[in-house]
Amino acid sequence: MITIALCGSPTWAEAAADAVRTAGASPSIHADLSGYIARLADQYTALIVVEGESPGWSAWVAAAKTSPATRRIPVVVVTADAAQAESAIQNGADRVVTPDALPGVIGTLARTPPSEAASALAAQCADPLPPQAIEAIERFNAGAYYAQHDLFEALWMDDPRPVRDLYRAILQVGIAYYQIERGNGRGALKMLLRSVQWLALLPDVCQGVDIAGLRADAAAVRAELERVGDDLAAFDRSLLKPVRRV
Repeated sequence: MITIALCGSPTWAEAAADAVRTAGASPSIHADLSGYIARLADQYTALIVVEGESPGWSAWVAAAKTSPATRRIPVVVVTADAAQAESAIQNGADRVVTPDALPGVIGTLARTPPSEAASALAAQCADPLPPQAIEAIERFNAGAYYAQHDLFEALWMDDPRPVRDLYRAILQVGIAYYQIERGNGRGALKMLLRSVQWLALLPDVCQGVDIAGLRADAAAVRAELERVGDDLAAFDRSLLKPVRRV
C-alpha cells in the first residue's frame, strides 16, 4: 500500500490521517528527520504533508526536494498564514493549503500511477525481454556494472512505455554495485535509494526478470552498507548477486 507522510506534530494530524485512509493510502507520521529520506522511499510515499507553522518546517521540504530518491514526491505545506505560504513555495513546496482544506485535497494531490499506466505496465511485463536487455543482464551478471548501464540507459531512453522503469531499476542497482566496487559506499546507498521508487512500481516478475528477488537483493546490500559504514573492506561482496530470470 502507498503511504502519505505527515511531518511534524500538527493539530490536524488525526483528520489528515482519516483522509489518507479514505484515499486508500496509509498515514505515516514523521516526528524527526532521522532516517527521513529512507523511510519515504521504502514506504513508497505518494505525498508529503508538512506542518508549515512549526519550527524547522523548511527542513522537511528541503530534504525531500534535494534527494533524487524523493524529489518527485509532491510536498504540501499546511498553513493559514499568507506570508508563510509564500515562503513555502519559495522553499520548494508544490502546494500550500489551509488546515481546513487539507482533508479534501489529499486524494487528488498524491502521486500515484494512473490505472491505465498500471494496466499497460502489466501487459508489457508479459512480453519477452528484448535482446539488448538480455545482453545488459549478462553484463550485469558478469560484474560489468558500468557496461550494463550503457545498454539499459539506451533502452530506457528509446522506450516511452511504462516498462522502461524495468530497465531504469536494474540500471540503478547495477550502478550501486559499481560504486561499491569503486569504494564509494555513500554513493551506492544513494543509488539504491533511488532504485526503490522504480522497483516498487514493478510486479514481482517483469519480462521474465525476477523483480521480487532483485528487490530483496538490493535491500540486503543496503542493510550491509549501513552495517559497515565507511569500512567497505568489511562489506560482504557475496551479496552482489546476479539478476535472475524466471
